[in-house]
Amino acid sequence: MDKLIPLYFANSHIDNLTFYGLYEEWLDYKSTVCNSPNTIKRHQQHYRKYFEPSALHDMKIKRIDELLLEKECNRIVKEFNLPRKEWCNAKGILNGMYEYAMRKKYITENPINKVQILVKYRQVVHKTGKTETYNSEELASINDFLDQMYEETSDASFLAVKINFLLGLRVGELVALKWSDWCDENHLHIVREEIRNQTDNSYTVAEHTKTNRDRFVILVPKAIEILRKIDRQGEYIFMRDGKRITSIRIATILRKYARHEGVALKSSHKLRKTYASNLNANGVPLDCIREMLGHSNLNTTLGYIYNPLTENQTYDLITKALQ
Repeated sequence: MDKLIPLYFANSHIDNLTFYGLYEEWLDYKSTVCNSPNTIKRHQQHYRKYFEPSALHDMKIKRIDELLLEKECNRIVKEFNLPRKEWCNAKGILNGMYEYAMRKKYITENPINKVQILVKYRQVVHKTGKTETYNSEELASINDFLDQMYEETSDASFLAVKINFLLGLRVGELVALKWSDWCDENHLHIVREEIRNQTDNSYTVAEHTKTNRDRFVILVPKAIEILRKIDRQGEYIFMRDGKRITSIRIATILRKYARHEGVALKSSHKLRKTYASNLNANGVPLDCIREMLGHSNLNTTLGYIYNPLTENQTYDLITKALQ
């Protein structure tokens, strides 16, 4: 009886478990092993948008077969006109739920592995270096602006933007840098990042990076020169009025530059893409660029590389190559 009673209740739970019930179980588990509350919030948003209105929501897991799942997945892609990347984000919920169900012995195999998307994804216009990076002329322009503003204000946040063209950090990593991270003359140790809580819009520093891996970024002479200009106000490198600057400050400076020059705004993430693209354009091996960016997968790095040259520079380079 001691053996049979738990088995009976376990089977009863599985028999009555709904799709939504499994989602809630999985999300509770995911919340305990995920560092980012923003990830959990995104899962909740995606579930409400795509799966809550679907036929799957109230169905019992045991009644959802592979073909029904495939039908609903195709309907969601078609009805919401999803591009491949957005569907992959939504599919991550299904993968997580069914992998959890397998580990709990609710099911014996993951049906998501056999689901095929047969409808067409929405085509996305491919981005180019013109929108994703600062080309050499734009780079000279924004550096002149940053130098001028720093001379007028002595505000180290202008130098934070300037140096990130030479470091390629995530903006959260940039604003979380401490003087102790300058571990030797030629390297910065990247070990933490700023995190924004999407619930209350607060900013805190976490003692880990996005990938939970620390790394060392090379400091070129120009970057060292910038660091030596900064007056130390505390443990963080980039401080303003005695407080650590946040990623909001970086975005504000970029907006100010765009208004000043009358050009389209480029986000702080474009500094990171400019860094990667310039390294690639100058022959730095892709695997080295991957390490500097803190990527675990080279395919991710390839998505950061564009042509950072002007049209004239591109023309001259192609002409030289073909001659």
